[in-house]
Amino acid sequence: MNVHIITLGCKVNAYESEIIKEKFLAQNYKIVDDLSKAQIVVVNTCSVTNMADNKSKKIIRSIKRENKEAIIVACGCMTQNHQDKLVDLDIDILIGTNNKSQIVELVTEYLKNRKTYQHFDNMQTVPFEDMQVAKFSSLTRAFLKIQDGCDNYCSYCVIPYLRGAKRCKDFNVALKEAESLVQNGHKEIVLTGIHTGSYQWDNKDLTDLIEAMSKIPNLKRIRISSIEILEITDKFIKMLQNNAKVCNHLHIPLQSGSDKILKLMNRRYNKQKFQEIVTKIRKVRPDINLTTDLIVGFPGETEDDFLESFQFCQKLGFSKIHTFPFSLRSGTKAETLPNHLDNALKKERVKKIMTLSSQLETAYYQKFLHKNVEVLVEKSFSQYSLGHTSNYILVKINQKLEPNQLYTVKIVNVSKECVNAEVIDCLITN
Repeated sequence: MNVHIITLGCKVNAYESEIIKEKFLAQNYKIVDDLSKAQIVVVNTCSVTNMADNKSKKIIRSIKRENKEAIIVACGCMTQNHQDKLVDLDIDILIGTNNKSQIVELVTEYLKNRKTYQHFDNMQTVPFEDMQVAKFSSLTRAFLKIQDGCDNYCSYCVIPYLRGAKRCKDFNVALKEAESLVQNGHKEIVLTGIHTGSYQWDNKDLTDLIEAMSKIPNLKRIRISSIEILEITDKFIKMLQNNAKVCNHLHIPLQSGSDKILKLMNRRYNKQKFQEIVTKIRKVRPDINLTTDLIVGFPGETEDDFLESFQFCQKLGFSKIHTFPFSLRSGTKAETLPNHLDNALKKERVKKIMTLSSQLETAYYQKFLHKNVEVLVEKSFSQYSLGHTSNYILVKINQKLEPNQLYTVKIVNVSKECVNAEVIDCLITN
């Protein structure tokens, strides 16, 4: 039977969908890209914003229009969040954020009895669902989920309620999974989780895991999907200074550049602390690519608060700012706050930050003009190849190269979407 998998949202979902895919393949199902040719459709949903909720629901509704006979499996944060409001979506197998690794067994049972199935766990009490991917479809970069859940309870965020309390993968299991991924051809591993930087197992933290992974032969790069500013300790910074396998890119969510708004968000740091740690990072990695997340239009955010955020982002010189308008999530502390802003104002502020982000990104790329960089080629076409540098610059190279290999190239110009380069060393870097 043919299976079509739709993945929405974060890198954790991408990892979990890869597990689902591998398990279907192990049972002789076929994965297809064409929805119309699938007998089974799995939708791995997202609920980080209202827009994500609506997109997930819209996709599920559209499946029955495009493929009326398909068995629909829905899982993830949106289903966990709206489990009592999905009756009209005609879902055959409905679960939340837990037990995604059991989907193949659930489908097998459904094919026997044709009985709809629904099950949701109490996410505050479940253990870490141990999953291990053997090999990602995209050979170059592999995700490795080392952590799930979050204990921070930022006032705007519903994810701790949907993903549950913080829990982590066994240190040795994570290390063995990394070794297996490298043995199967992956040269770059991205460590990911709902709150990746909080990783801890048996007195070992994220830095310890990275140091252990760095000893794996043939692993060229270790990338961190996201890390909170307070998790960047002096121990972590020392590792950054000395460990060349750690990618020269960190995504550190700021969320606001106003101390007043940060306090309302329950973010547990202020601008001064954030800037102090960024300064320490740049001292050991001067050319590091620092990207961030920013929420604009939070309840009570005045024009002065917004301007403070804008200027703080300018001052820190992020190379990219992923900007989101505040999205009201039912059940969160922010829902009860006064002075909510209208959508038009939020959109206007998003536009201003996006313009700033574009300017900062171009300025960062310009730093590397006419310089040599190392690129891991991900896609190769007849006339050009695409890949990323360690500092996560997308590079378009002017010839067909072998995927999943490292090349030294020279950046010759900067365009809006990427930088363009030419090969200066045609020998593959082993």
